[in-house]
Amino acid sequence: MGNKIKLTTAQALVKFLNQQYIYIDGEEFPFVEGVFSIFGHGNVLGIGQALEQDSGHLKLFQGKNEQGMAHAAIAYSKQKLRRKIYAVTTSVGPGSANLVAAAGTALVNNIPVLFLPGDTFATRHPDPVLQQVEHEHSAAITTNDALQPVSRYWDRVTRPEQLMSSLIRAFEVMTDPGKAGPATICISQDVEGEAYDYDEPFFAKRVHYLDRETPVVRELTGAAELIKASKKPVIIVGGGAKYSGAREVLMDLSEKHNIPLVETQAGKATVESAFKNNLGGIGVTGTLSANKAAKQADLIIGLGTRYTDFATSSKTAFDFDSTKFLNINVSRMQTYKLDAFQVVADAKVTLEQIATLLEGYTTEFGEAISDLKEEWLTERNRLANITFKRDGFTPEVQEHFSQEVLNEYADRLESEFAQTTALLTINETIAPDSNVVTSAGSLPGDMQRIWNSGKPNTYNVEYGYSCMGYEISGALGVKLADPKSEVYSFVGDGSFLMLHSELITALQYNQKINILLFDNSGFGCINNLQMGNGSKSFLTEFRTNDNKVLNVDYAKVAEGYGAKVYRANTVDELKAALKDAEKQEVSTLIEIKVLPKTMTEGYESWWNVGVAEVSENENVQKAYKEITKMRKKAKQY
Repeated sequence: MGNKIKLTTAQALVKFLNQQYIYIDGEEFPFVEGVFSIFGHGNVLGIGQALEQDSGHLKLFQGKNEQGMAHAAIAYSKQKLRRKIYAVTTSVGPGSANLVAAAGTALVNNIPVLFLPGDTFATRHPDPVLQQVEHEHSAAITTNDALQPVSRYWDRVTRPEQLMSSLIRAFEVMTDPGKAGPATICISQDVEGEAYDYDEPFFAKRVHYLDRETPVVRELTGAAELIKASKKPVIIVGGGAKYSGAREVLMDLSEKHNIPLVETQAGKATVESAFKNNLGGIGVTGTLSANKAAKQADLIIGLGTRYTDFATSSKTAFDFDSTKFLNINVSRMQTYKLDAFQVVADAKVTLEQIATLLEGYTTEFGEAISDLKEEWLTERNRLANITFKRDGFTPEVQEHFSQEVLNEYADRLESEFAQTTALLTINETIAPDSNVVTSAGSLPGDMQRIWNSGKPNTYNVEYGYSCMGYEISGALGVKLADPKSEVYSFVGDGSFLMLHSELITALQYNQKINILLFDNSGFGCINNLQMGNGSKSFLTEFRTNDNKVLNVDYAKVAEGYGAKVYRANTVDELKAALKDAEKQEVSTLIEIKVLPKTMTEGYESWWNVGVAEVSENENVQKAYKEITKMRKKAKQY
């Protein structure tokens, strides 16, 4: 039977993690970089003891909030193009429950991460233990069952020997580009400390091969025929294109055949913004140029995209009567969307092989691509120079707030700064190789539209789940993945209040991040959605009981943690703060007071949302009629 080695389940887990390697394109390296942990009952005496005894090469970080440290792990894997991961361990009960939002974030975005929440006793001897939920119909249910629908793979280990098959299955899932996502292994807390004679070969070096899936002849022939038959094809660059490393072949194909590129949030910065055929973001948060090109297209080539409602403008972005679809994706499920011709293969390999079949082909776009790009750059320049006027701040501002209310915000926040002006000032000031991170609120929309990515893979925006709280935690993960570059977290005041605990972790471990806090005293994005569909402003502004706009000194909060802080409410103040922050060795926070309604709006796009069918408000009634009309135009499958 071979040699045995006696270890606790937790010790066996740690030993196994140290021996997992990944191989891609001729390069081999460890797959698990380290472990984020918050110890509590259920993991401190098991996994905690094992890590203390011998953590091997694993880097260890003490998190401050389970969701926060999990988001850091997710951002790390995303920045590493899904080729390296951190494991995350928590206590039982509320500790593991705090992983649910993060697990959903990883699942939606197809990001591999290993979750190791503690669980209740396998023996049930002390049942119920502290923090254990109870159900009358089953004693087998624990808090960790809440993680099942948000995990790509989920298992509960109630015997030491179960760990072996569970780990092998989890790593198979995490290292498969077509299934990549979070793997959750819940280990009963008594079992973590239980010893077992493991087979020594189980701990041998194990290499997981990321072989690029190649298209079959039928797929290649069909794809090439569709492209050559089209007059105005448009390529949607999704996250799969970035993870595949398809930048060079994508640019070559686009330039040689004059095919415009448009980007999803996940695909942005696969190709830098300056590339002549890159028209920017598509859909609800897209640019004018990209959305105009999509409406002209007779063929949409979806490259590693899952066609979210934001990318497709709720399935109204294209002329479905005349437009065909070609989907290239490692996930077979994704290729079936929008009734497309399906190519189930790696994006980079597929484009390389298709390129050999397109000799002599060019589109009929002609100079239209450069014209569309120039039109957008003119609009972008306008957005960079918005100024506040007390006697009439409209045409740049949504018309839902009265001038009186806007003046009130300017007085209370002691600022007349427009959000778009602030954003573009930052874009022009920081180094092109800086990494930017955001997730929720109005900032991701502004970023997809007007942020120019100067270098590839410098745009880490989580917009699949758009999870509030990712912004600062994610910045820590990106810094761990790319320690030589400056990392900037773009966060609204709403998201900052939701979760900023990993700023402490960044300070604790001297992992410098820069937080750009945009404070408009409210949930501005949702206030826009509310008022844009006929409702009055209701519980989305931050106001006191006597109806005064809140003015919170967020810089003082960060200063108390030990960060270097700045307050910048003008272009000059912001430039000076950014230049000084870059020189610092400690994490920084720049508080920027911006006026509401000064973010970008949609460009020839539409979002299908649930407007009330019955209302006493005439504006809501009008909004419902408009929604109903647009729903009839949208594709239904």
